[in-house]
Amino acid sequence: MKHINHIGIAVADLEDAIDTYERLLGRECYKRERVDQQQAAAAFFRAGESKVELLGATSADSVIAKFIDRKGEGVHHIAFEVDDIRAEMDRLRTDGFTILSEEPGRGADNKLVAFVHPRDNHGVLVELCQPIT
Repeated sequence: MKHINHIGIAVADLEDAIDTYERLLGRECYKRERVDQQQAAAAFFRAGESKVELLGATSADSVIAKFIDRKGEGVHHIAFEVDDIRAEMDRLRTDGFTILSEEPGRGADNKLVAFVHPRDNHGVLVELCQPIT
């Protein structure tokens, strides 16, 4: 894995959270997008070499909505950038990690993504992400 690409934070009200993080970080949100596959809307902030991704649910039965119902707002995942997502998925499976999908999906910020089950990572959902070129 190359580096932390971003930290994903689940929020109940995306507009309110954008305002909070603009004030907290002293900079504007540089990108917003919908991720229909995950029934979420995302807003991005630069934070050095990494990013902060705010995630709001666009459906009451989305993964983000269920996360907030269960755990409340907060850190949802940590994303690590990789050069070859399929090879990294295979490596982790071989090492006993549970990958939550057979193939990577299309995520926010023009990335292929796959997730590693939090029970294998001391309670932390890990996202693997690879830029789509």
